[in-house]
Amino acid sequence: MARKSKHTGDKFANGNYKSYQGPYDAQPEQIKKRSEHNKKNRDEKTYGNGDGKDWARTKPKKGKKAGWKLQIASVNRANNAHGNRPRYS
Repeated sequence: MARKSKHTGDKFANGNYKSYQGPYDAQPEQIKKRSEHNKKNRDEKTYGNGDGKDWARTKPKKGKKAGWKLQIASVNRANNAHGNRPRYS
């Protein structure tokens, strides 16, 4: 028998993050960021070709601007400070 949780109801249901994620994704700065990334992927022919890669933003280095690099999609999407991975590699 499964252990009962003291946290029940919609507020604590698995996957309830969607109710918070929708308004966040609808913010103008998030739309702009997503559009920029999709455009880069389409321009570089990596959007929807099944290669499993994304163009990722890179951190600015000494005297250089931030740029782009081709990266495995799962690594790119995990680089948002989850776990011990650095945000930019």
